[in-house]
Amino acid sequence: MSGQARTPGTGAMDEAVRCYRDEMDSEYRPVFDRLHGLIVAMCPDVDVVLSYGMPTYRIGRRRLNVGVWKHGLSLYVSPNRDGGFSARHPELAAGKGTIKLRPADAVGIPDAEFQDLIRAALRA
Repeated sequence: MSGQARTPGTGAMDEAVRCYRDEMDSEYRPVFDRLHGLIVAMCPDVDVVLSYGMPTYRIGRRRLNVGVWKHGLSLYVSPNRDGGFSARHPELAAGKGTIKLRPADAVGIPDAEFQDLIRAALRA
């Protein structure tokens, strides 16, 4: 992994993640930035690295992967660790462990719902 030296567990993006974010379609950046801000605010000890070609938020063995697809962002998290998000939003579930989130979908979802997902994925 290329990039700047950083202290693990600071919530800072490494250079590879920063490049990934900067190169994504500008329509999707606000959703990514919103999720990133929520994750880092809730989990200041999170490591943010590029893994499997996408940004990965990790604390210990817990992971939440966020990748771009042609219509938005995909969140990769087990349905057992999504805080009930996929059950409340079955129209966004795209197979086991994948949530496909278009910018228009994200607008209608309150931060508290994403916080439940983040908490379950990274903290529980």
